Amino acid sequence: MADRRYPMTPAGISRMRKELKLLKDQDRPANARAIEIARGHGDLSENADYDAAKEEQGMIEARIRELSTKIALAQVIEPTELSGETVKFGATVTIEDVDSGEEKRYTIVGEDEGDIKEGRISIAAPVARAMIGKSIGDTCQVRTPKGMHEVEITEVEWLPVELPPLR
Repeated sequence: MADRRYPMTPAGISRMRKELKLLKDQDRPANARAIEIARGHGDLSENADYDAAKEEQGMIEARIRELSTKIALAQVIEPTELSGETVKFGATVTIEDVDSGEEKRYTIVGEDEGDIKEGRISIAAPVARAMIGKSIGDTCQVRTPKGMHEVEITEVEWLPVELPPLR
């Protein structure tokens, strides 16, 4: 299997590390206590609290493994250290719909950093994939929930990425 790298911004890896710490320092111990309490309720074969706590334990451990892997394979890219008019990871891109004239602005971020409502789209999103490699003045076809649209790239900026705090 090829070594997969996970591009992310400094804000993205910082947030991921904080989530991992919360899972290990708070969620895992709280879950262990919940399992012990549920065990004290008697017969485990019909103990819904125990089953729920064990299921939660599996989800916590899976998320810890996922975050640990992504952090280990992270390729941290600081957008403010980049430049140019070509769209790539970390770019904040302003696009204009060729037909409607509607403008939108997106920052291309790592897979775990995307939030369309906040204007951050994952590098894996169809809109981001359509724009990668294009430059100011270029047009491209992007698939949206409303169908295919031709958009023109009107601006490419290199701005810091900020993410909301966890919990």
